[in-house]
Amino acid sequence: MALQHNTPEPSQPDDRIRGWCPGAWRPMASGDGLIVRVRPRLARLSHRQLHGLCQAARHCGNGLIDLTNRANLQLRGVSDATLAPLLERLAELDLLDDSPELEQRRNLLLTPDWQRDDDSHRLALALLDRLHELPPLPAKMGIAIDAGPAPLLHRESADFRIERGASGHLLLRADGRPRGTPLDSVDAAIDALLRLAHWFVASGGEQARRMRHHPAPLPDWAAEGEAPRTGRPPLALGPHALGMVCGLPFGQIEAAHLASLLADTPVPAVRVTPWRRLLLEGIHALPTGGGLLSDGTDPLLRVHACTGAPRCARATVETRQLARQLAPRVKGSLHVSGCSKGCACPTTTDVCLTGRTGHYDIAYDARADDAPQVMHLSAADVLSHFGDT
Repeated sequence: MALQHNTPEPSQPDDRIRGWCPGAWRPMASGDGLIVRVRPRLARLSHRQLHGLCQAARHCGNGLIDLTNRANLQLRGVSDATLAPLLERLAELDLLDDSPELEQRRNLLLTPDWQRDDDSHRLALALLDRLHELPPLPAKMGIAIDAGPAPLLHRESADFRIERGASGHLLLRADGRPRGTPLDSVDAAIDALLRLAHWFVASGGEQARRMRHHPAPLPDWAAEGEAPRTGRPPLALGPHALGMVCGLPFGQIEAAHLASLLADTPVPAVRVTPWRRLLLEGIHALPTGGGLLSDGTDPLLRVHACTGAPRCARATVETRQLARQLAPRVKGSLHVSGCSKGCACPTTTDVCLTGRTGHYDIAYDARADDAPQVMHLSAADVLSHFGDT
């Protein structure tokens, strides 16, 4: 199909900009080329879509596919020359929004264990039908739809949440508030969500950029009357009612490996999660090879690491090789970030290494932009600091 919009101009990295993520219509320049983010509808790709995406990653990029903490996919190494053919292919696969504006509005995180016609599925479809009613919001603002028996996305970033309340009702909750507004139907929940988004803009929320930073009191109709149910842990690796769950080290896989797995195993569809895990629908055993993780105790599951130098223009240190070496040495969660932006993990981890001017700083119970306790280490110094395996 022919695209109806001009091909976007590649964006250059800017150290002053925090709070912008790449899209398909608005790719971001990095050290290994353009990053193009694909947002699959309902966080689900059919076998055809995923196979086509693997081909596109190999022909138009450097063959790497990343999973993001927003349950999206990123293709890396796209060039100015291959961007237009890539967008054409994404459109053919129904993986491209009709406009950059619609792409930005569809910043939706859906619980990955939704089932057809359950509340989460119905809410997501209803919201997608009414995206045009959302006001323009700051670029990183997002919505979580998580209406299963108990919240599954309670630790994931979202500015507005529709989840299950303690009473069993649907609950609309603003980020940063421990309680939300109980609602009695899907239509009422979407109406209230749209109304709250418009209130955010009208009350000056764009200056705060995120709901949790907005100081204005909520309107009277959005009373904080009920707490959500206690959250569930992320989907465990292994068998699931819908198929099998597997992990990807650092949330990355080579498109050639993934295509080979799809050829050898008839997977009807794949769901993307925000935890660097894929839910392979309709199968009862994980395919072997391709770097998939099947052991829930693998230390790599506790490690976050961005792509690092030289692939990211902002990073000043290598990240993933060091992260692999540190994984068995560090107790608890570990984040190795090429710079202070902390793209791989926006929250605190037990141990956080941040690259600064070609060296590593270490902070504990911290984010990448927090003050370090140990500074200016080489990779060898870091390994020595955490001892031998």
